[in-house]
Amino acid sequence: MPARPFRSVLIANRGEIAVRVIQACQELGLRAIAVYSDADRAALHVQRADAAYRIGPPPAAESYLNVPALLEAARVSGAEAVHPGYGFLAENADFAQACLDAGLVFVGPPPGAIRAMGNKSAAKRLMEQAGVPVVPGYQGEAQDDATFEREAARIGFPLLVKAAAGGGGRGMRVVPGLAALPEALESARREALAAFGDPMLLLERYVSPARHVEVQVFADQQGQTVHLGERECSIQRRHQKVVEEAPSPAVSPELRQAMGQAAVRAALAVGYVSAGTVEFVLDEQGQYYFLEMNTRIQVEHPVTELVTGLDLVQLQLRVAAGEPLPFRQEDVHWDGHAIECRIVAEDPRRGFAPQTGTLAVFEPPRGVGIRNDVGTYAGDTIGMYYDSLLAKLIVHGRDRAQAISRLRWALEHYRVGGVGTNLELLRFIVDHPEFRAGRTFTNFIPEFWRPESSSGAPPLEALLAAVASDLLASGIASGVGPRGMSDDVWRAAGAWRIARGGMPFRFRAGDRLLSATVERDEQVNGWQIEVEGETVTITADPLGDHGVLLRRGEETLSAQVVRDGERLLVQLDGRAYTLTREPASNVEAAEASGSGESAHGQIAAPMPAKVVKVLVRPGERVKPHQTLVVLESMKIEHLVEAPYAAVVERVRCRAGEVVPEGAVLVDLEAQ
Repeated sequence: MPARPFRSVLIANRGEIAVRVIQACQELGLRAIAVYSDADRAALHVQRADAAYRIGPPPAAESYLNVPALLEAARVSGAEAVHPGYGFLAENADFAQACLDAGLVFVGPPPGAIRAMGNKSAAKRLMEQAGVPVVPGYQGEAQDDATFEREAARIGFPLLVKAAAGGGGRGMRVVPGLAALPEALESARREALAAFGDPMLLLERYVSPARHVEVQVFADQQGQTVHLGERECSIQRRHQKVVEEAPSPAVSPELRQAMGQAAVRAALAVGYVSAGTVEFVLDEQGQYYFLEMNTRIQVEHPVTELVTGLDLVQLQLRVAAGEPLPFRQEDVHWDGHAIECRIVAEDPRRGFAPQTGTLAVFEPPRGVGIRNDVGTYAGDTIGMYYDSLLAKLIVHGRDRAQAISRLRWALEHYRVGGVGTNLELLRFIVDHPEFRAGRTFTNFIPEFWRPESSSGAPPLEALLAAVASDLLASGIASGVGPRGMSDDVWRAAGAWRIARGGMPFRFRAGDRLLSATVERDEQVNGWQIEVEGETVTITADPLGDHGVLLRRGEETLSAQVVRDGERLLVQLDGRAYTLTREPASNVEAAEASGSGESAHGQIAAPMPAKVVKVLVRPGERVKPHQTLVVLESMKIEHLVEAPYAAVVERVRCRAGEVVPEGAVLVDLEAQ
């Protein structure tokens, strides 16, 4: 790869990584050129760049994966180099080669190195030759189900089905036994083809319990290759990382040296250049096995930056321009501890379903030792076409204990409204004693995360704040009560309905249904709220953008209430409680089905999505949790399940169509 200085860089990506690369370019005095799809016309990376060029409509295949459009944008803009970020075409050898053929500098490894590591099956064979331990499995060319069944029986269960060209957990399935293998193969092939354009699969022994530990490597064009230590990435959902930290609490200095040397051997085996990550699985006995090499900058690179003091993206740019690494292995030192949390638009209570909408509120916390890598802003629209990552919260402390304390404070003061996020899950993780003790394994979330156990029942004050916030937001608090409200004002109240004796509010907290009945109290210009047999009289006033000031007798208290769609995040006395509005119709249907009566229900799309597969027919009886429809949104498949035993009355969708959020997919009659 010839060394050539450059003055302008086209960033072939979007979101927070595009913003991150733009900043690195501008700090080095380089012209940063963004690209965007029609969905990203007002995106943050477009606003931050020195110039921006349209590359196509929203679907990634027609924009961020459109190589001719990207190369044309580079030509028209006068770009001299291309940085691919991560995801999309970052690990596409053909794209890297096309950039070189067009006379552009590719800010990343040579195409041959990407190709060698891009196919997980070939990479494992290569690592065996380089003396790097690999997980036992099957990575052959034969891809028929009979071969997979035979090899699975040899490997033993449980095992992993993985996309050979994959990454980021896509095209990956855990298979507990032989009976589940055919469906896992079909689903993994489908997702791998959609995400990577290659349906080839491999099998691996499923090591459990296990840690996911990766090593950052860096190589220049002069042949120097170093490692920058490890990152602990064990806390995952759907095989995608959620929390990452450096260093790993499970890695000793001796193990760090051994894994680092193995990672360097892996990089040297393919003639690597630039930033790369060698991923390992670490078992309880301290034995490590090669999983894959990511031939790009990683999402979690900031934790390595904070403990080493190095700017990895600037190093990428300097190395791509032909500069040697300005340090040797013996110069690398690690200072303190860093932890990163991925803030994503998804609902952990509903199988991590992606969330879309407009970010009414987006206020990351600020403070000593706190870093925010963001890709969005208040007022931005979060759509269905791309990954659900909104931002990354990274903290640094003198040790792990201080880093955890800073992280907990930052998560408590993170403000997001309008789109559901995983903040509740992140707070749960950081509070969990196993996480605080450093005992984190890849099964952490499946084993410990139970939505109903995340925060317990909220106090009465949290429920009062939620009710008061809804009253204030709707304008009802300044009205004369249910009997005097116009139809328009009543419709503005959303799921509320007029009921004898007052206005009902229903919220769900975990598995608990909390009900309150509200009546106007003219004497105090406030409200009487009856909840769980207790009647409380309050007055309420807005306090800033999201604050609620409550007065109950002589007591005054303030709370922050931030909306995530139908979910309210109530922050009170330093604690956060999540309440979800429960429409009256949902409660009545559940009560009817639970009492043995029939109830009609409509199963709706939880997010804008493409219908991949319809698995039921009219007249079919279905069991609770039986899959009805398979959807694809934000590059991930999602299963729409029956909430109760029922008969399918009508199917309203078909495979291949794109449906908006809330579109009715199936009509059910509960039994």
